[in-house]
Amino acid sequence: MLPINGRHRDVVDAMIATSTEQATLEQVRRALTSLMPPLADYWSRPLRDYAAFTYQTSPSHSPCSARLFAMERLQDAVKRAALRAGCSHEDAEGAACELSASPVLQTGPHCLLLFEPDAFYTHLFSLMGLQANSRNWHIAYAGSTMSFNEAAKKGPGWLRVGGEILNVFGLSRSRMDGGSICCSSGPFRFALTNAAGKSAPNAYAVRLLAQLPSSTFPTAAEAIKAVNVSLWQSSFPTAAKLLQLDDFDVADLIADHLDHSDSLLATALFRDGDAELLLNAIDGLNAGPWRGWIRRSTDFFWYVGLDRIAPLVLKDGWLRSVGSAHVSLEFKPHVIAQALRQHVLLPSLFMSFLVLSILPGVRALGGCRQTVYLPLMRHLAAGWVARSGDKDLLEDLRNDNLPSLWGHRVLRRENADPYIEFEQVRDVDGWLSTYGHMPLADASGDPVSFTSDPIWAQMSRALLAGILGPDSPEWAWSGFGR
Repeated sequence: MLPINGRHRDVVDAMIATSTEQATLEQVRRALTSLMPPLADYWSRPLRDYAAFTYQTSPSHSPCSARLFAMERLQDAVKRAALRAGCSHEDAEGAACELSASPVLQTGPHCLLLFEPDAFYTHLFSLMGLQANSRNWHIAYAGSTMSFNEAAKKGPGWLRVGGEILNVFGLSRSRMDGGSICCSSGPFRFALTNAAGKSAPNAYAVRLLAQLPSSTFPTAAEAIKAVNVSLWQSSFPTAAKLLQLDDFDVADLIADHLDHSDSLLATALFRDGDAELLLNAIDGLNAGPWRGWIRRSTDFFWYVGLDRIAPLVLKDGWLRSVGSAHVSLEFKPHVIAQALRQHVLLPSLFMSFLVLSILPGVRALGGCRQTVYLPLMRHLAAGWVARSGDKDLLEDLRNDNLPSLWGHRVLRRENADPYIEFEQVRDVDGWLSTYGHMPLADASGDPVSFTSDPIWAQMSRALLAGILGPDSPEWAWSGFGR
């Protein structure tokens, strides 16, 4: 490993500044295998074997009080979400117990309709792993701070049905651009319109629209979550039950931590200077070869506006807005907890993964960027925990069993139209068998989310040059070096 100083820093800066080319498929696989060595055993094996591996884990028997507290709070959040989704108290308790016994979350697809390709094939992959490990619940983090447009006609506001890309809610371009699906800018009603504004313009769209509720929802995220539950029950009646946790669930979870004045989150994060040290550590990562993997898009929390979320900056003990919205919140546990419960604030990605994965010791399955940014978040968290003096939790973090794995967009099909596939062959077990027998290398195909992202070309070059690698200190908390 080359030291990052002197001329080597110049190499890093030049590499990152000039590397805009795309990575090749072989470069991506080589980089993934270098950072996550267990993958080497699975590229040529059936996809079902890798899916089973990702969900194969065991409960923690740690005596660490901070970890036990974090898991108990997460179980409370799971039970609340299950009850809100219409589950019985018995089922809600069962979901919470299963997460503790088999701590794995699917955190890849975010808040997308079930038949959106990125979501659909990831759910199938998860079902393979859940089935292999006799799990009854498919618990997924449906991140909802995303915008309607994630790319050109791609994201939660769009869906390919019957060969056409349709506008899910029939929204105007002005409402789509920059608008966040978590904001209460509704009412929202499913429309499935084409470019000409015609609703359900083909036979498949007509059938799907008939399956969607005609009622309205205050946020697009609530609409998507609600319809996913009904579509899951009708499409996969014998499969594991789906439970979605969104960012409002996570906001309440963080508030639960902060309501306990002696919790690690309420003490260590809000102690004088600790939050700033954590932000400085993020800036430090972005000044070196890991640049771009963890973005300082906002400081710990987002402000929830009428139609979009806004970033906040922590300065002099206050969270303040940087845009047109005038927001000023004292950075104190009880103030932040109240704002989270009132849905004035939503957590940043780091805060979400802190309470969903890092503190409770839950494995998170994710996609092209999460495979790197979550281990780096664990590196940041380890420094923060070390400063807190909690040696038991630090030891647990050091010994966590593969806390972050590639588990999103592992199964990928070119130009897929999952709803047509579903309508033509309503055989979930058949899909799982067919896709499950494909070698991982074939099932993942050309992982365009990796190859089209310049950061993976930069990663490949940095690994080849020895600027970073699996023995980098920042990767020490990934779980792959044990």
